[in-house]
Amino acid sequence: MNPDNVPKEKDDLISFFTEVVKFVFLALIIVVPIRVFVAQPYIVSGNSMIPSFHNGDYLVVDQLSYRFKEPERGDVIIFRFPNDTSKFFIKRIIALPNETIEIEKGVVTIINEVQPDGVIIGEPYNESLFRDTMTTVLGEDEYFVMGDNRIASLDSRSWGVLSRELVIGRTFVRLFPVTDISFIPGAVVY
Repeated sequence: MNPDNVPKEKDDLISFFTEVVKFVFLALIIVVPIRVFVAQPYIVSGNSMIPSFHNGDYLVVDQLSYRFKEPERGDVIIFRFPNDTSKFFIKRIIALPNETIEIEKGVVTIINEVQPDGVIIGEPYNESLFRDTMTTVLGEDEYFVMGDNRIASLDSRSWGVLSRELVIGRTFVRLFPVTDISFIPGAVVY
């Protein structure tokens, strides 16, 4: 063993650990703000959004755009469940603040200032036959959300309206399964 190599090996080891610390620090500076303020991954759990989303779909959720604009009808959102805010749900926005939603044997009608007589919304994603009948008047900053698979969905029909403050963001990218990779998955235009 050559005693001249000991200081060089020690310097190499210190240099290596210094670089690792720098890398971790830079990664935290970049990744943490993005995860907290811009985008977050979520995995779909359950069948309430079939056919648009399936159990195990891996999504990236846009948390930034709703800081600059309000959610729109048809957006698929991730939110904290009102009855247990430690749980996250995925549903579609059906009715917006200050609107009235009427469901008559499964047919959804929205009443608002623009459509005071109501307008039936088309729901091409809804393949389930549900026969609910109800009327709900939404207040300021309240949304009515439902799963696309109405028969298997725990949504505003059972627990009530969703407060704006519980909305995390909208679906932005589906990354898994790779055969279904898409941007703004589940999007519809009313």
